[in-house]
Amino acid sequence: MIFVTTGSRAYPFDRLCVKLDELIEKGVIREELFAQIGVSSYVPKHYAYCDYLSPEEFEQRVGSADIVITHGASGSIMKALNMGKKVIAVTRLEKYGEISSDHQAQYSEAFSSNKYVLAAFEMDDLEDKLLSIYDGNADLVPWENKDPLAIVRMIDEFIQENWDD
Repeated sequence: MIFVTTGSRAYPFDRLCVKLDELIEKGVIREELFAQIGVSSYVPKHYAYCDYLSPEEFEQRVGSADIVITHGASGSIMKALNMGKKVIAVTRLEKYGEISSDHQAQYSEAFSSNKYVLAAFEMDDLEDKLLSIYDGNADLVPWENKDPLAIVRMIDEFIQENWDD
């Protein structure tokens, strides 16, 4: 089962919702998919969805999923990683009006550079990321959260090393 979350903020993520239907129509996604779509206006055709989930329902959906496709927010990514899930972080981008800045790209890049998640910065990347998981070629490293501040340091180090002044 695939669980998709677009977050709980007032930003639509129609690009992702449309792409999921396209991947189902194309036969790339053949398993059950459930999405929490937030304020997205696109109405999915081929998968079950709701606007928002309670925290308990969200945790249950993540727990029952094999793959979690999430927007690039650190909280959603961490929830899935802490539950041992394979994660694809699909980054909202400012140029599409999906968010007010591209900070999610930095989070996604930090997580993916450490091989904890697969990052999709454009929708065309999503199919390849899914196929790499299906084919067993995802090259993901299991997340071990032994230090609660480890993620903060990881993101900070990545930004410091890659920041263009």
